[in-house]
Amino acid sequence: MSETRGRYDFCIGLVLAMSSSIFIGGSFILKKKGLLRLARKGSMRAGQGGHAYLKEWLWWAGLLSMGAGEVANFAAYAFAPATLVTPLGALSVLVSAILSSFFLNEKLNLHGKIGCLLSILGSTVMVIHAPQEEEVETLNEMSNKLGDPGFVVFATLVVIVSLILIFVVGPRHGQTNILVYITICSVIGALSVSCVKGLGIAIKELFAGKPVLQHPLAWILLLSLIVCVSTQINYLNRALDIFNTSIVTPIYYVIFTTSVLTCSAILFKEWQHMAANDIIGTFSGFLTIIVGIFLLHAFKDVHFTLANLPLSLRKDDRVANGTLLSTYECFNHDEESSPCLGEIQSTESLSARRNGSLSAF
Repeated sequence: MSETRGRYDFCIGLVLAMSSSIFIGGSFILKKKGLLRLARKGSMRAGQGGHAYLKEWLWWAGLLSMGAGEVANFAAYAFAPATLVTPLGALSVLVSAILSSFFLNEKLNLHGKIGCLLSILGSTVMVIHAPQEEEVETLNEMSNKLGDPGFVVFATLVVIVSLILIFVVGPRHGQTNILVYITICSVIGALSVSCVKGLGIAIKELFAGKPVLQHPLAWILLLSLIVCVSTQINYLNRALDIFNTSIVTPIYYVIFTTSVLTCSAILFKEWQHMAANDIIGTFSGFLTIIVGIFLLHAFKDVHFTLANLPLSLRKDDRVANGTLLSTYECFNHDEESSPCLGEIQSTESLSARRNGSLSAF
């Protein structure tokens, strides 16, 4: 009976996690369109500390969509381990990338499509090899976990790093370095996931008729979650306003997932009872996702499709067979020789385009 119940909870958590990714991926697009509308109106931008987005209905639609996704995510953590729910957040990256190509004119090229496929494969591998967390069924057990010295040290470091980024690094480099605001969102997100997990346990106990509201930990977790989520929303808005959505979303996913997996491993001791093949599978799946996400955004400005692949190969063959050598021979002839001059210009143009595209990275 317990095994059947466990599979039932697993399926519920899986469906909730997938629906959460769809809502959250769509919320990035709605928020970005709202922020772009405000920028066209000349309002003070969120990246500069403005809050005009509070009057934009598209931004509120994105917030509600993200709220729905977070609620589904909240419920998923109550039914399934964090290491199952969190990797499925890669789906929000795919949803955001696909919708960006339709609604924000951010084209999804061949590299991006391969990146999406790799992200899906990596997520599947991580789900298959996901470590099983220790059973925590009561708030008293959760309280003992949160009081563990390892987690206390981790939470203290997260708070210190976040405060340094917010008050020291952010004002100086937040407008130019994409990692500043995203790191703030991500490391604080690790604590918010822990709060969500604890509140999920509290809700289960509440439905079971236990006096949860009299337990101080429930209120501490609720207050901590409100502070963490508010901070995440604020700095995620700043990152979205300043930088491209197709860049913000994947980087946020990678750092956030790393933070959550680290926090879950410390809090629930998930890795102690894992087999070697599961450990290798988990890391391999996560690295596959990272490679996929890198392809998704790093080459977004390279206009490369399957249609021009044969043409590209033919050009490379020409270069390999001596086209570049023949251009040097042209310098021995008259400067007015148009065939040679055209060939040189064509080769230089091709080289410039390639070097120009790669220099952006």
